[in-house]
Amino acid sequence: MASFILFNAWFYLQQPSMIFYPYAEIESTPKDWGMQYEEISLTTEDQVKLHGWYVPAKNADRVVLFFHGNAGNISHRGESVAIFHSLGLNVLIFDYRGYGKSEGNMSEHGAYLDAMAAWQYLKNERNFQGEDIIILGRSLGGAIATHLATQVDERLLILESTFSSVKDMAARMMPFIYKIIYFRYQFDTEKNIAQVNSPLLLMHSQDDEIIPYELAEKVFNAAKSPKFFFELHGDHNSGFLQNVTEYKEAVEWFIENNN
Repeated sequence: MASFILFNAWFYLQQPSMIFYPYAEIESTPKDWGMQYEEISLTTEDQVKLHGWYVPAKNADRVVLFFHGNAGNISHRGESVAIFHSLGLNVLIFDYRGYGKSEGNMSEHGAYLDAMAAWQYLKNERNFQGEDIIILGRSLGGAIATHLATQVDERLLILESTFSSVKDMAARMMPFIYKIIYFRYQFDTEKNIAQVNSPLLLMHSQDDEIIPYELAEKVFNAAKSPKFFFELHGDHNSGFLQNVTEYKEAVEWFIENNN
């Protein structure tokens, strides 16, 4: 029993470094990617200041609220911002607490507060209506985006290369010990997606070497209609680039046909 308690105590302390891989240095900006942008600051409910960029598109009346994955920071998402911008969409991208120039330390509850701060910024400071905000989350960002979608009204939700829950990921990565682990984080996308009433576009690759395809299927099966599945090709981090034309067409079709 003592060894079990000690193992779980050790594992509890290790979990943040196993899930979150923040990077502090901003290596490039949208200006380097050929786009105009504005530096923005968000303040969360618990008074953490977050750093982000607002990238406007000419004559655009809709905006992508983009939640990135668990590693790096916003300066590593230039390809995604360029894709959304090329579709005539404004983009708000920001760093979670502890990432990039954002204050604080990352946690599941903190990430959810960060997401709400970004949503409120678009509503209150940029005057977007809910139906004009496209919530898009990639990988870990998909779990954060889905939780936000349970809290707000009038939205579209796009999930890319995401997972059903931390426990499901652990079951595949540590099949012999996951049942005895106390999980510090849940990120239960499968549970949360069942509470979302808005249209869903889910994208995933069978070649994803990090998040198994069947976990995306669990999320899709738990979601309400209308829902659409677009199959990517390629690995976890660059699948959207390996079939970028089809990717853009799928995103554009979903937005145009689910207002």
